[in-house]
Amino acid sequence: MAARPAADAGLPAAGRAHWIRDDRGQWLSAALVWLLVVLMIVPEGFAYDSLASAGAPASGSLISRLLWLALLGIATVILLWRAAFGWLLVSRASGLLPGLLLAFVLLVAASIGWSIAPEVTARRLIRVLSIVVVSAVPVLIGWHAARFQNLLRPVITAVLIGSIVFGLGWPQLAIHEETSAELAGAWRGLANHKNGFGDIACIGLILWCHAWLAREASALKALSGMALAAACLLLSRSATSLLATVMALGWLWLLLRAPWLMRRHAPQLIVGFVLLLLVYSLALLQLLPGLDLLLSPIGAITGKDLSFTGRTEIWALVSEHIHQRPWFGSGYGAYWTGPVIGTPSYAFIEQMAFYPGSAHNGYLEIVNDLGAVGLLLLFGYLLAYLRQALRLLRFDRPQGALYLALFVQQAITNLSESRWLSALSVDFVIMSLATAGLARTLFDLRLQHDSTVPAAPDTDSGPNPDAWLSARP
Repeated sequence: MAARPAADAGLPAAGRAHWIRDDRGQWLSAALVWLLVVLMIVPEGFAYDSLASAGAPASGSLISRLLWLALLGIATVILLWRAAFGWLLVSRASGLLPGLLLAFVLLVAASIGWSIAPEVTARRLIRVLSIVVVSAVPVLIGWHAARFQNLLRPVITAVLIGSIVFGLGWPQLAIHEETSAELAGAWRGLANHKNGFGDIACIGLILWCHAWLAREASALKALSGMALAAACLLLSRSATSLLATVMALGWLWLLLRAPWLMRRHAPQLIVGFVLLLLVYSLALLQLLPGLDLLLSPIGAITGKDLSFTGRTEIWALVSEHIHQRPWFGSGYGAYWTGPVIGTPSYAFIEQMAFYPGSAHNGYLEIVNDLGAVGLLLLFGYLLAYLRQALRLLRFDRPQGALYLALFVQQAITNLSESRWLSALSVDFVIMSLATAGLARTLFDLRLQHDSTVPAAPDTDSGPNPDAWLSARP
């Protein structure tokens, strides 16, 4: 089992017997995660010229299929090798959060049976399995307390640096050449769209700001990373990512550096904020009758629709399709198969002369794919994640703050982008890694508690991990 460096300093002999850092396999888990992240961000074969067609590819190339199968195969072998420990981790930490993620995988698999495009759903299932299994590897081998961010920061930074180089060297590929006002001149970097690039930059900024606030990196290194990510964010011109960045960084500061009185009430504030976001998303989607009336004054004051992005026409057409299959949806990933005559999504070409390629709302996308059952599962997963992150905040504030900041960023982004549990978005990889990391960290804390950890001085928050854990590397 792995812990922070020098974690046995000052432990009783019994505690040291249980708490041994194990670095074996770190390079393998890092390689799997890096490969997965790059595959999720960079278009296959660098085919940026074909990105104008929003349809799902009929199939990947031979190299792409081999890489995905290699990821799934190697990660599955590791999972089977560490199955006993994995089961112990889930059962003793919190089976609810990873259990809900596994229930989502099972629902995706079952949806092949009622999918309107079963072959597409089957391909998406392979991706979902690969993402979930690979995300479990870092918590099973080579784990330490800061492993989550130590894995993600370098690869996200490498993608951002590569995007700058790509944009300077091949601007015709890295910068949108469309003439519409929202796309003209916007950078997409190594990603397939400006919004995806902005999302990656936002995550990079959160990771580097956290490294600075939590003192995990020197000020010069952290500020350099933040400057890089901020430059990429501005180049992307993604309004959604900019808003999500401001909110996420605000919560990071509140949780880690705000005056004590504000930090004391931060958990209650963040719960209220997240619940407000969920109510807002339900009102936008009109999933509960009459709820949208509560938010109608916003439109009257601002003169805009409640989406603030003009995407209500897209949502209206998707909602019409949802009414045909309200309980279990059309099958995971089966609706957006390209602007092909005769397919349900071709209605966008007929009525809007435009093919959006997604519902541009993570909550609505889940309902369209997996129906009301899928939405309930998503909300259960989000609430369980929030609960566990708040629980971790009591014992390891820097780590809990990072997981919460990423959660806020995702909750805001999914109001106008389809990223929740999407096999086409790197955000699914990041949230799956965070889910596994939460479970492992809580397991470690539970192990310490069961081994008679000293109580925290001057607090009523339970055992004091600092009595056993040294500073991060």
